Amino acid sequence: MSKCARLFAVASAMTLPTLPALAQTASDVGPRYGYGPMWGGGWGWGWGWFPGMIFGPLMMLIIVGGTVALVVWLVRGFAHLDHGHGHSRTALDILEQRFARGEIDKTEFEEKRKLLQP
Repeated sequence: MSKCARLFAVASAMTLPTLPALAQTASDVGPRYGYGPMWGGGWGWGWGWFPGMIFGPLMMLIIVGGTVALVVWLVRGFAHLDHGHGHSRTALDILEQRFARGEIDKTEFEEKRKLLQP
C-alpha cells in the first residue's frame, strides 16, 4: 500500500464517524420543534447574543486544530519510517550496512564508528 493510500485511509477513518452528526444538523430549527424565541420567559435573551456563544467557536477551533495536529503527527510518523525495517535508520546502521556491502574497508569503518559513538 502506497504512502498516499495509507494517508487517505487514515483521513477517511477519522472523518467518517463525523458524517452522521453533520447529517443531523438542520438550519431550520425553529418554532415547529418548540425551540422558538425565548420571549416572556426563560432567560429573556430572545435571538440576541448570549455569553455562552463564545464556547461553540472556541470548541470548533480546538477540534479542528487537534485534528490538523493529529494528521500532521501521523504523516510525519509515516514519513520517518524506514520501509524495510519499521524503524528510523541511524548513522551507525547506515555505516554498518556500507561495511557489509563492501563499500568501505575495516579501517575506515572503525574510524567512522569511533566518531559516531558518544
